[in-house]
Amino acid sequence: MSNASQTVDYSARLAALRKWLRINKLAGFIVPRQDEFQGEYVAAYAERLLWLTGFSGSWGVAVAGLRKAAIFVDGRYTIQVRQQVNVKLFEPLHLVDEPPAMWIGKNLKKGERLGFDPWLVTVDQAKRYAEACEKAGAKLVPVARNPIDILWDEQPARPTSKFSSQPTQFAGRSAREKRVDMTKTMAKANVDAIVLTQPDSVAWVFNIRGHDVPYTPVALAYAILHRGAKAELFAGKARLPEDVAAQLKAVAIIKPPESISDSLRALGKRKAKVQIDPVWAPDFIRAKLAAAGARISNATDPCTFPKAAKNQVEREGARAAHRRDGAAMCRFLCWLENASFGPGLNEFAVAEKLGEFREASGELLDLSFGAIAGAGPNAAIPHYHVTRKSSLALEKDGIFLIDSGGQYQDGTTDITRTVVMGEPTPEMKDRFTRVLKGMIGVSLIRFPKGTCGSQIDVLARAALWKAGLDYDHGTGHGVGSYLSVHEGPARINKIDRTALAPGMILSNEPGFYKAGHYGIRIENLLLVTEAEDIKGGERPMHGFETLTLCPIDRRLIDTRLLTREELHWLDAYHARVLDEIGLLLSGQDLEWLKRACGAM
Repeated sequence: MSNASQTVDYSARLAALRKWLRINKLAGFIVPRQDEFQGEYVAAYAERLLWLTGFSGSWGVAVAGLRKAAIFVDGRYTIQVRQQVNVKLFEPLHLVDEPPAMWIGKNLKKGERLGFDPWLVTVDQAKRYAEACEKAGAKLVPVARNPIDILWDEQPARPTSKFSSQPTQFAGRSAREKRVDMTKTMAKANVDAIVLTQPDSVAWVFNIRGHDVPYTPVALAYAILHRGAKAELFAGKARLPEDVAAQLKAVAIIKPPESISDSLRALGKRKAKVQIDPVWAPDFIRAKLAAAGARISNATDPCTFPKAAKNQVEREGARAAHRRDGAAMCRFLCWLENASFGPGLNEFAVAEKLGEFREASGELLDLSFGAIAGAGPNAAIPHYHVTRKSSLALEKDGIFLIDSGGQYQDGTTDITRTVVMGEPTPEMKDRFTRVLKGMIGVSLIRFPKGTCGSQIDVLARAALWKAGLDYDHGTGHGVGSYLSVHEGPARINKIDRTALAPGMILSNEPGFYKAGHYGIRIENLLLVTEAEDIKGGERPMHGFETLTLCPIDRRLIDTRLLTREELHWLDAYHARVLDEIGLLLSGQDLEWLKRACGAM
């Protein structure tokens, strides 16, 4: 048996679900980690996968059948899932090697019915599940009420926190201006309405923020944009302070969340052409529109690209946020270098200390995610989540990895630094330097219009590949502007095909992980710059501006592995860190920064 929690009887919970399945003549039920809004972070009421299995990762899905049950995770969580879940109850499977649809096809019998909650499964997901069922001679069946909600005693209430405004001084453009752009988008697409189901899109288009889920400042709300009328925002007036209500009055009609079904039926009655994003929209919305007679147009959420391509105000905000955050990181690293070893110097305490340094700025509104603070073997778990129980003490000559970020009203940050608590081994230095070479390679690249993340990803891995090494996560993700720290559509990985555009902010975070021993990751955020001419070149090229400002641990660098260009980049980067962050530090912190930013 794995190290699943012994305080909760997950076998009893699975048994209760199976009893419900038998009563309702179902052979199984799909339990995603996501909520009705497909968010990475969910409110406590929506932690249904955690309730059933004990798995606390940010992505996963279980299929609980009458005979077998399985839980599917990606490469980030292959270790964590076995630590948290009783593998005798739920077989851990890799999302890519054996995805849920494949498992469903193999394990359902002819004539059986597989249940799902249409609010929690997207249009595209439901289609894949339905096709898998059909191949097995089975049927995918929506349920009227999620059985986990029925069985979960003392399930937390849904959020009721107040919305807040994102002023134009930070957003750069008013909600009215964005609404005009959306109307043009609808006219071009020849649609009458667009249903927005992603909270960060709703937040962006209306210049509002919320506090409904951890770390991401969004309000859980849907919206319908109408081509010739005000938008409908399904939020509930009680959640809108006077200033937010006044701001929204010109662009939206506020309606109770439960009335969205009526609005969808109304669109169907007038045979409206309605756009939804099948990658994100709940299948409930598609089914309701289809049943009412609406003409459905499948297309990408129209807020996705303009939200990702930050305007000049948002870019300046990001630079300011990163200077502020970099100063906090430097104070923290100075403190860590001078801290005394002992039980009190552990992962949990160190992560909390970093939070204190960020809070001291007086402008931190939240963390952008729960800090990944890993010492020794825990650093080898890419998305390790530290708890008081799992927390290891930092040891002399060991590796410590800290991946963290902050939410400020002018920007969202995400940074990873790996440091050695003493003297590194030759292997540690070799691996760290190869990771650094990859990070520098991405930072230096110039690229033509239309280039996508998958064309750049190899630069981050080349030095590792030469040594027969690699890492099992993407190299970079998009980052929002006081929004989600993991924002689409662009990413840097092996498969992404989204063209990089000016104003996009992406992470650059190659890594190396030696399971059971140590892990290494170095992460900076990059801003895609406007295309510029290169002397002697034939076409303008985009590039990256590095936003993150914090020293990289020189004790872990083997300079013999770096080229002259890479050394020049490193020295220039450290000179810039000292120049910009040094103005914000004094005393011992400033002296530490000067040493940390010395030339190689």
